[in-house]
Amino acid sequence: MTSAILKGVLFDLDDTLLDWSGFQADWETVHRRHLSGVLDWFEQQGYPPPDLDEFTDAFQERTATAWNGARSSLRAPNLGHVLLETAGDFGLPPGEFDIVQALDAYEWGAIEGTVIFPEVRETITKLRAQGIRVGIVTNAYQPMWLRDIEIDMHGILDLFPDCRLSAADVGYLKPHPAIFQAALDCLGTHPEETVFVGDDPEADIAGAQAAGLLGVLRSTPRTRPMVNPIVPDAIIHDLTELLTLLDGWYPGWRANHTG
Repeated sequence: MTSAILKGVLFDLDDTLLDWSGFQADWETVHRRHLSGVLDWFEQQGYPPPDLDEFTDAFQERTATAWNGARSSLRAPNLGHVLLETAGDFGLPPGEFDIVQALDAYEWGAIEGTVIFPEVRETITKLRAQGIRVGIVTNAYQPMWLRDIEIDMHGILDLFPDCRLSAADVGYLKPHPAIFQAALDCLGTHPEETVFVGDDPEADIAGAQAAGLLGVLRSTPRTRPMVNPIVPDAIIHDLTELLTLLDGWYPGWRANHTG
């Protein structure tokens, strides 16, 4: 139990709200499909498009390099920057590269095999009905406006109207404190008034706790094993369990809404 009043709940996106357990494709296939649109855009800009397989290989290598560096520095990679660098490898002058147009040509959307966990709408609706501010914080390297397209296709964009943050935009990955502070600023809440729910023990739980938030682990078959000394404040297997958990931590939170 805490003496603070609950004002906000932040959620990780992938494997917390969005179930990836049905994803069966390989990322090379996914990348190739989206990159074909980027190469079409190259041609529209007057540049001969590179070979799709060669461009995909180079893109994947640069993506892997960006993520390998990010895991130690916690500086977030950015899909737009990776595309820019890969395009430069194939002779497209940086000054001619419009990142927003290229990302638009990338045509990101809902990935086949992914679905929203069935209890998401009910849980978020009940939180919002009590005046609780909710937000999404994802370690994606896609800018949030791309993830928004995906979230909208899954039918839950309306549940998170005000606060959705991607690491690509903030510049730092969870568990860096900067991304948690950005999320708190977005919600307009203090750490003791806010709970974070995520599936990654290090990024979500350790990161949230270090920033002063309570960290709730959403456990799924895809959840990484916990490594001591990371100890979640609670573990749930279904988001509906969160509501009962909040009853114990913030008694009366369901009656806090003042209209």
